[in-house]
Amino acid sequence: MKTAEDLRQLLMNIDRKGYPAYKGTKGSYRFGSYTLSIDHVQGDPFAAPSKLHVEVSGKTAGFPQRLYDEKHKRIALQDHLTRNFSKQTAEYSFQAKGSGKSGILSVTRCGQEILERSACTVDGADGSVTVRFEAGFPANGRTINARELIKILFDFLPRCVEKALIYRNLNAGQTEKVMELAQDREYIRSRLEPMGLVAFVADGSILPRESGVSQRPMKNAVEFRSPASMQVEMDLPYKGKITGMGVRKGITLIVGGGYHGKSTLLKALEMGVYPHIAGDGREYVVTDEASVKIRAEDGRSIKKTDISMFINDLPNRKDTKAFSTEDASGSTSQAANVVEAMEAGARALLIDEDTSATNFMVRDELMQRVIHRDMEPITPFIERMRDLYEAHEISTILVAGSSGAYFQVSDCIVQMDRYIPKEITALAKEAAASYPALSLPEGKADVPGYARRPGKNPGIVHKGRIKIKTMGKDGVQLNHETIDLRYVEQLCDSEQLAFLGHVVKYMEESLLDGKKTVRQLVEQVLSDFEKKGFAAVCDGGYLPGNLALPRKQEIYACVNRYRGLKL
Repeated sequence: MKTAEDLRQLLMNIDRKGYPAYKGTKGSYRFGSYTLSIDHVQGDPFAAPSKLHVEVSGKTAGFPQRLYDEKHKRIALQDHLTRNFSKQTAEYSFQAKGSGKSGILSVTRCGQEILERSACTVDGADGSVTVRFEAGFPANGRTINARELIKILFDFLPRCVEKALIYRNLNAGQTEKVMELAQDREYIRSRLEPMGLVAFVADGSILPRESGVSQRPMKNAVEFRSPASMQVEMDLPYKGKITGMGVRKGITLIVGGGYHGKSTLLKALEMGVYPHIAGDGREYVVTDEASVKIRAEDGRSIKKTDISMFINDLPNRKDTKAFSTEDASGSTSQAANVVEAMEAGARALLIDEDTSATNFMVRDELMQRVIHRDMEPITPFIERMRDLYEAHEISTILVAGSSGAYFQVSDCIVQMDRYIPKEITALAKEAAASYPALSLPEGKADVPGYARRPGKNPGIVHKGRIKIKTMGKDGVQLNHETIDLRYVEQLCDSEQLAFLGHVVKYMEESLLDGKKTVRQLVEQVLSDFEKKGFAAVCDGGYLPGNLALPRKQEIYACVNRYRGLKL
């Protein structure tokens, strides 16, 4: 391996030469306390910045094993180090001068959720730390300014590494609290199943967000307080005893007037599948990690999905056991979303009436009298909720404000009153008793089939290199094929979409053979990830530092919305 002085000499030799001479710096160099690798050099100063990474040995980094000896602790520590490194690099970014992107020094920016990212990895065996980041190699015009790059690599970067990645230089108490919070959250998650819960919302949580474009907690917001009848207590390893609302398995209905906090509570629950940083307000909001948000999605692509448990006997005689469309309606899209969530192993469905197809969700008693069941191809969700729980052990948490028909089939009814929940099950059931009973379909629905076997897309594979481009959280593009993910609402970071793009590319190039089912494909990706990490789906010669791991359910969602899927 070359030394830092070799790199310095190389830079001095190419000073004031044409920008392409920077390509010769690619490689690994041994600095005092770490190794610096230059993985990819930008083509010119106006292109995307160069990609680099540093590796600090476990002995040098010095993190106690208790901070990373379990997966959830390791992910929390990685997140903490990424934020530390980002804070340090922000002080030096653009301090080196030049044209275009010269002087950029940055690492991925983390949100409120704690995700496993390619930007930082801590080796579970020896505690070594790797951080991937970007640097804009300086130039005047398109002429190399090596002295400014020397300033970045030999002055700024060593300070960032020392201050952000070496345990003895960190605030030990703060780092310890990161581990403690991760351990407390994991304890809550481990208690959900034994206590018969699908979610837990701690008293004192701050659920409202600052604004529609900010996920930080709202200032002066009403603190969450559990109804006494739903309150449970947990004795956490570090924080000790806390109380909060336990959402039990079964069918939970959330009702209340407009702007009283129904959707805010549901949003907190759907994001409760992820851990959150200290100070977020939702640190102790924990939802079963296999909970899936369901909504209508007009215009989405559906490929041979069995939606017959909800939709049958269409006038055009279209096969609903293998339903396909390139332009789904609200009801067919929501039916497909439920069935696909079942295929992905969902244990709870989270639904907001406001973003649902009305005819898919409910048909009131009067409509049933006027339009006989034999004339209606849709079996509404309200008539399948109980079956989903009793036959498939899939709970439902539903926000509703317009139909009282849900009272009859719900196990627990929560009214939001000025952001404070009240349990009104007995009151609502008593009021519903004077109304005609809901007419339910005879017999149980058949279990949907999951035997779809996609093959390669020749339109992508035969065109050579597949380019991946993300569009924020709205979608990901493979060459000219766009996968629309804007309504997959539990994707919380654009870097998760970047990972999903690599997953589909990996499937197209290596896995799609017409024999594996969608379920087998997703399981293969997850198995490969367990063995190789992010490198399992990346083959570009270096590992990008802008990937974040989504859940299994979002991988299914991406594959199912891929219009290039050949079935």
